[in-house]
Amino acid sequence: MARRCELTGKGPMTGNNVSHAKNRTRRRFLPNLNDVTLQSEILKRGVKLRICAAALRTVDHRGGLDMFMAKAKDTELSDTALKIKKEIAKAQAELA
Repeated sequence: MARRCELTGKGPMTGNNVSHAKNRTRRRFLPNLNDVTLQSEILKRGVKLRICAAALRTVDHRGGLDMFMAKAKDTELSDTALKIKKEIAKAQAELA
């Protein structure tokens, strides 16, 4: 399983550990990933995703999973998230 957020595409970054003596050794900064179930009001079901904490705050800020997916870029989304986005768009089109 890749250490990558399914909604924002955030992944591991690299940098340095710097000691008091200014010795530098390489290290990885991993994203804060969590397994969550987000509720979709349009699909009327829960969706399990592995997302970072920042993405979870953004989903709440935008008003839920459905609103987040409407504004999300396809290039940042994972394959499963892209499939969910298309399901939401199809269900919205049927309602309208």
